[in-house]
Amino acid sequence: MHILISNDDGYLAPGLLALEKSLSKIANVTVVAPDRNLSASSNSLTIEMPLRVQEKENGFFSVEGTPTDCVHLAITGFLEQEPDIVFSGINNGENMGDDVLYSGTVAAATEGRFLGLPSIAISMNASQPKFFETGAHVAVCLFKQLLKFALAADTILNVNVPDVPLRQLKGFKATRLGQRHRSKPVVESRDPRNQKIYWVGPPGGQQDAGEGTDFHAVENGYVSITPLQIDLTNHQQLDDLSTWVEKMPL
Repeated sequence: MHILISNDDGYLAPGLLALEKSLSKIANVTVVAPDRNLSASSNSLTIEMPLRVQEKENGFFSVEGTPTDCVHLAITGFLEQEPDIVFSGINNGENMGDDVLYSGTVAAATEGRFLGLPSIAISMNASQPKFFETGAHVAVCLFKQLLKFALAADTILNVNVPDVPLRQLKGFKATRLGQRHRSKPVVESRDPRNQKIYWVGPPGGQQDAGEGTDFHAVENGYVSITPLQIDLTNHQQLDDLSTWVEKMPL
């Protein structure tokens, strides 16, 4: 099996190194990742500029582009051998609830699924994780399970791991996305020329974090595994929308 690994923290990120070290023991692994931290880059794809790639001393490929660029490039012609599976991560910090809309980690997995491959995004529930080896072990478990039971063709797995020693994990939970409160206000500041600048504020706190959510599972010591569908269509609303559209004058 050939695994493609990417991320949004950059090719030198400790989480990526831990993931590559673990998965390379059981499969052929290729790393194609951004040349720098591109967190919160979502599904952006570079189309107005060429993508430059460098092979590093450790055999990793760094790309002057987004996580989506990396996976797209790798699968659509850059690699001589097309991968069988895409892993994205291991991310510094969780990607739960509304985070998935902005996450470059999730976006890399999404691109893999767009291009026909089973894909998994994996993140640690800490901004500076201490136990990447726990996340790496979870990745191996997921890989082995994926070989036995295939994912649906329209689904990726978004995985969040408590930042604890492996022996403290309580197990796995299938979860739904929770929801955060509205983001905190932007932070106004001044640059050296006394011009106004703004920093995007931190994400809001947990709003919907009850039992069954990704927030609840991780806080209670479980690995959260959330199936995300690639088709964003709200099929349940199609009939109501059709009625709504029919009543709209041109």
